[in-house]
Amino acid sequence: MKIIIIGDGKVGYSLAENLSMEHHDVTIIDKDSDALEKAEENLDVMCIRGNGVSAKTLMEAGVRDADLLIAATTSDEMNMVCCLTAKKLGAKHTIARIRNVEYAEELTMLKNELELDMIINPEQAAAYEIAKLLSFSSAVNIEDFAKGKIEMVEIKVTADVPIVGMKISDISDKIFHAVLIGAVVRDDQVMIPNGDFTILKNDTLYIMGTPSNVSQFCNAIGKYNEKINNVMIVGGGRIAYYLNSLMAERGIKVKIIESDEERCRELSEIFPKTLVIHGDGTDQELLESENMSDMDAFISLTGRDEDNLMLALLAKQSHVKKVIAKINRVNYLNVIKNLGLDNVISPKTIITDHIVKYVRGLQNAQGSSIEALYRIVGGQAEVVEFKANSSTKYLNVPLKNIRIEKDVLITTIVRKNEIIVPHGNDVIKEGDRVVLVTKDKNLSDLNQIFVSGGLHSELQSGIKNFGNSVNM
Repeated sequence: MKIIIIGDGKVGYSLAENLSMEHHDVTIIDKDSDALEKAEENLDVMCIRGNGVSAKTLMEAGVRDADLLIAATTSDEMNMVCCLTAKKLGAKHTIARIRNVEYAEELTMLKNELELDMIINPEQAAAYEIAKLLSFSSAVNIEDFAKGKIEMVEIKVTADVPIVGMKISDISDKIFHAVLIGAVVRDDQVMIPNGDFTILKNDTLYIMGTPSNVSQFCNAIGKYNEKINNVMIVGGGRIAYYLNSLMAERGIKVKIIESDEERCRELSEIFPKTLVIHGDGTDQELLESENMSDMDAFISLTGRDEDNLMLALLAKQSHVKKVIAKINRVNYLNVIKNLGLDNVISPKTIITDHIVKYVRGLQNAQGSSIEALYRIVGGQAEVVEFKANSSTKYLNVPLKNIRIEKDVLITTIVRKNEIIVPHGNDVIKEGDRVVLVTKDKNLSDLNQIFVSGGLHSELQSGIKNFGNSVNM
């Protein structure tokens, strides 16, 4: 696909990097020659120095033939105008980054009036991710699939967890059988396990099942979900604004520490029930005087990654149950894990994953639609949800009779209100939501999981009769 990205900041660069890795024809437009130089040196993209609002610049970038234009400059208004101009000049689809909270209640109207296909708000998306983490205190991460019917929880295996040294088949027999371990990360490598796989200390598990079954499994292994009642946030920016709105709906008490006095006044007026403190959130004495150690959760949301990491370590040292840090530079991740910090969110990574899912859906307009996408450890593996339709191969054929690609695991099939952890005799039907884990595949269609030839060799002959008999 031909994709134009306007703006080569953190989000724009991350988008260009990920989309070019998926073999799309990417062009970046930016007025900053230094930013473009970095992209030219490190990415397989074309760079154009210019104003993304300019019709001349857009034409030079090939907007008439563009499948998608993404406007990700620092100005919401410029992003909207870029998308509007691009649509008039022939771009098939447009995405605008709109971050200002003043537009938050007008997004549906803006989307319709400007003919936007998608609006991205990194700070709002990050707030939703944090809210999900607070809803499941023992999880490193949590994702929903099949409209919330399936939950995937990321759990770190510690020495006190009873499944250390156990095979997955034994866990199913002795601990709890109604969930599935879809992936394991060990030493920064992702593995898709089978029943003989043995769990070790420091493994990261991706557990999938219904929300109630996942919760029961976590309780069974000692990863209890403790209720969060009090939260301290350092940094009163946009993420804090969106997050506080979500916390207020749940009745959670929030304390915000912000260094800018004017911003403190704004937040106090918007959230009269929230305690907003004007002060230096990196001051340990201030944090201790505000009873940081008594908090159920601590979230560092300043504009500096280094401060966020140090504050998170301080909160960990103070035995706060749930500690979450925001970072922008994802190359810190290995260092962060070595420091013992698991709950880390990156707004640009969240948005990048949303757009990669959207782009794959555009690629596959006629096939099985991508409903959800979650990438593990920088894209080494993915959890993908597809909706099977009439174009899906081998509908109603038992899975044991189908040849499936290596490193693909079908974790669940959702059929209306029925949740199926599939075995050999189970089938995929039209309309089913199929959630699977895949390694190094970059899937855009459910049919890509089937090996060429499809059925096992002894079943190749008579496939039509077999299919007809199943459908009767």
